[in-house]
Amino acid sequence: MGSTAAAPCHIVAVPYPGRGHVNAMLNLCRLLAARDGVTITIIVTEEWLSLLGAPAALPDLGLRVRFEAIPNVIPSEHGRANDMVGFMEAVYTKMASPFEQLLDRLAPPAPAAIVADMFVPWTVGVGERRGVPVCIMCPISATMFAVQYNFHLLPPAAAGGGASPGTSNITGSCFVENYIPGTKSIRFADLAPTHTDALLLDKILEAHSSVKKAQCIVFTTFQELESDAIGAMRQNCPVYAVGPCVPFMALQEHKASPDGDDYMAWLDAQPAGSVLYVSLGSFLSVSAAQFDEIAAGLAGSKARFLWVLRDADACSRVRGLIRDPDAGLIVPWTNQLRVLCHPSVGGFFTHCGMNSTLEAVYAGVPMLTLPIAFDQPTNSRLVTEVWKNGIGLRDMARADGVIGRGEIASAVDRLMRPDAAEFQDMRKRVTLWKDAARAASEEGGSSWKDVTSFINFVSR
Repeated sequence: MGSTAAAPCHIVAVPYPGRGHVNAMLNLCRLLAARDGVTITIIVTEEWLSLLGAPAALPDLGLRVRFEAIPNVIPSEHGRANDMVGFMEAVYTKMASPFEQLLDRLAPPAPAAIVADMFVPWTVGVGERRGVPVCIMCPISATMFAVQYNFHLLPPAAAGGGASPGTSNITGSCFVENYIPGTKSIRFADLAPTHTDALLLDKILEAHSSVKKAQCIVFTTFQELESDAIGAMRQNCPVYAVGPCVPFMALQEHKASPDGDDYMAWLDAQPAGSVLYVSLGSFLSVSAAQFDEIAAGLAGSKARFLWVLRDADACSRVRGLIRDPDAGLIVPWTNQLRVLCHPSVGGFFTHCGMNSTLEAVYAGVPMLTLPIAFDQPTNSRLVTEVWKNGIGLRDMARADGVIGRGEIASAVDRLMRPDAAEFQDMRKRVTLWKDAARAASEEGGSSWKDVTSFINFVSR
């Protein structure tokens, strides 16, 4: 890898305690710790230490990455979606004190920097008190980050596509880029429903008020994928785009030592490009009505599918709606990047969380998008209109907000038909993005250089 720091560089990493955020931080730590001289201490709650199976969560990095835990001072990961604002409030107010106590007990060397998720805003104050620079990791798209960072530039009530006195010309179809640079193709409607929830929006903007006091921002995306947003943000503060932050190093290890999972054996038996991988995230879920339409739509399509469903009741509902036992396979968990890189997988039905989106880009798989909240609608818009490596379902919704089975079946067939002219054009773009993602990560690529620059920055 080559030396990137003049002296040993110890980084303390603090993820937001949610699945997608923790995964993004682990992937970032993997990239940093692979460089000579860098060691990392990842600090999580006791619950998350158990969920990760730490300290063996990153076995290939050995002593370069260690885990430490603070007490469970926040609600459990299980069920946090039931009170998102309450969970964020607990993270914002209850973790700082035990974190500082743990810092006092850490073995030397002293940390050169704290790398914290953007939604752990108290870390900035801790760093200021202790004279330790705090660098913010952004696990959402750079485009969504640019919107939230510059939210004060938007007209009142515009985020939800509505109107307020003095902004009667603002509708959901208006472009955010008219107000915020670097947000190409994003509409005001793409910011709903998250940005129309006043309590949730307050928490998001509170986090950004702390972000603006940090020393730099580290994006999990890469320069070529979101050049407009990254370029705009570089006008405000030091920015490092080090992605795609996906577990591609672990993927290479699996190639040398396959784990023999049953679903991988099933994929091995399928024709090339014939399987639609379906995973709609581990946090938020679609409504029961939408779930049934998805199952019926898959049944009505001609595609085989591999569907990740953790809930036993949901599995039973699918089997009741899809009666053909040969149509697909339902599993509770997969190694997602391995699945997406398998030659039999020809499409990805996704909620468009940023981790999943980056994995699809890295794997070179076109996406069928059904975003739910947060940055997902924005990511979906990027996929369908900017990168043009997928098909969006959100704009096909009926008056009740549900996308029907017929529209879903038709979209699946469009995505999975290798003989369609639309597919051929999309496949070319998918391949170009895959090549760009891998080139960025290789030595001399844009992300490789930004990792080097970031380590030099915190080492100073």
